[in-house]
Amino acid sequence: MSAVPHDAAAQAARRPLPETLLAALRTRFGERCSTTEAVRLQHGRDESPFPVTPPDAVVFCESSDEVAAVVRLAGEHRVPVIPYGTGSSLEGHLLAVQGGLSVDVSRLTRILRIDADDLTATVEAGVTREQLNAELRSLGLFFPVDPGANASLGGMAATRASGTNAVRYGTMRENVLALTVVTGRGELVHTGTRARKSAAGYDLTRLFVGSEGTLGVITELTVRLVPLPEAVSAAVCHFPDVASAVRTTIQTIQLGVPIARCELLDVNAVRAVNRQSGLALREAPMLLMEFHGSPAGVKEQAETVQAIAAELGGEDFEWADTPEERSRLWAARHRAYFAGLQQHPGTRSVTTDTCVPISRLAEIVEASVADAEASGLPYYIVGHVGDGNFHLAYLVRDGDAAERATAEAMSERMVRRAIAMEGTCSGEHGIGLHKMAFLEEEAGAGGIALMRAIKQALDPFQILNPGKIFRN
Repeated sequence: MSAVPHDAAAQAARRPLPETLLAALRTRFGERCSTTEAVRLQHGRDESPFPVTPPDAVVFCESSDEVAAVVRLAGEHRVPVIPYGTGSSLEGHLLAVQGGLSVDVSRLTRILRIDADDLTATVEAGVTREQLNAELRSLGLFFPVDPGANASLGGMAATRASGTNAVRYGTMRENVLALTVVTGRGELVHTGTRARKSAAGYDLTRLFVGSEGTLGVITELTVRLVPLPEAVSAAVCHFPDVASAVRTTIQTIQLGVPIARCELLDVNAVRAVNRQSGLALREAPMLLMEFHGSPAGVKEQAETVQAIAAELGGEDFEWADTPEERSRLWAARHRAYFAGLQQHPGTRSVTTDTCVPISRLAEIVEASVADAEASGLPYYIVGHVGDGNFHLAYLVRDGDAAERATAEAMSERMVRRAIAMEGTCSGEHGIGLHKMAFLEEEAGAGGIALMRAIKQALDPFQILNPGKIFRN
């Protein structure tokens, strides 16, 4: 089902870095152009199950102009360019399958402008969500997109990231207003404005959001901010099975309750976070919820959800009202990925996410759980179920081809269920290397042809993150 980074086609496309290019980069960047093995290996891995696939060199850029200079030089020599932020992607986005240059933007960390009155911030691409929110806290504002990892905002825009707050505040698609992007010709392009809406021409900003570095390298972005809510309350509720938890979510959304966060953890995920984070949560399927608004509004939302949960077997509804209690719970949720791995040393995670219409969520989760249980592989489920998105992580022993094949087969069945339900093969992880075949099914031949035409227009030398999203 999935692309393999070391296949024959990728190896055939890989060629040594031209010495003239390397000399030009070293002249311009000095020690910030590295070919040392340790640095290359660091930039050839992400959180996907694929083998490490390092670039030929890594260039640490410190401005938009420097990124443009690298891309222009790479274009002259027809050498691939792979953008790198924090390395937290899950679908092989960062792997240099055709060699080339990794352009590291993690040093682009300036917060350029905060407009509290207009609720916007303009930042460089290497700024992380935690860095921005630390700066905003004293202003009574926050940036709401929270994928869990402390990802860079440039990388979050490139993968159209989502997260725990998406049900209330939306994804990167809704929260990015403007971009500065380096195209495949090495040209700096500015898209969008700080205005909340526009009808001026093509929506170039959203063309680049979610393009996974294949259309341009994002170097700056302007994002929406929201006020910190007057009141916040979090709650956990345990259920006899995953289906009951999901049906509680479905009814909550269908009733129009403006819940801010609604996260599912199955029993395996709860067990893992208990052990890693020193919690004492009941080891049963659980919803972790958060409510934002006025004190009266939060109380009303919570009472409504509690009543729904009780009708569907929800028990032990527990509140976390203090910031410390909430932070501890959400920190544990964000560490669920690594907590799951730690329960099974020597394994790698084959993690699949899908998103379906909310009315079909219980159906797909139940079918996927039954499949995983029958396989005998360890697994766990977490999900931003408030918007129909969930993640299933199959844990396979590193190097065990049979277990990897079993996991990939289950992943394939799960994704095909989602597509058949008029959902999507990826709710927030993106396509990368892992889901190219599924994108072809979801978008169809006409859609893929249109995507190829757009890439050809913006990346005429075909150097921007080649081998990702669709086969070159």
